[in-house]
Amino acid sequence: MSQQRKTFDPSFKLQVVQLIKEQGPSVAQVCRDMSLGETAVRRWLRQFAAEQSGQAGIGKPLTAEQQRIRQLEGEVRQLRQDNDLLKKASAFFARELR
Repeated sequence: MSQQRKTFDPSFKLQVVQLIKEQGPSVAQVCRDMSLGETAVRRWLRQFAAEQSGQAGIGKPLTAEQQRIRQLEGEVRQLRQDNDLLKKASAFFARELR
């Protein structure tokens, strides 16, 4: 039988990271107390550190700033695609009018 993989929302991950950063317990202690995997918590810590230094990090963003950045990057990507499509359409219709 395979185990169901646990999923955690970004706000919970951020709370765990802040607990470790602010109160100073070891990662192993927090994992035992909260029944979490050590590997996952260490990954959250790396991701938080990456986000704090301005890098994108891996996985779903933890901080609100990184969530907003990802949203804006998606909007920029969509707008560029729309702009490229409009350029192609205007070039097509410009040829048709000649």
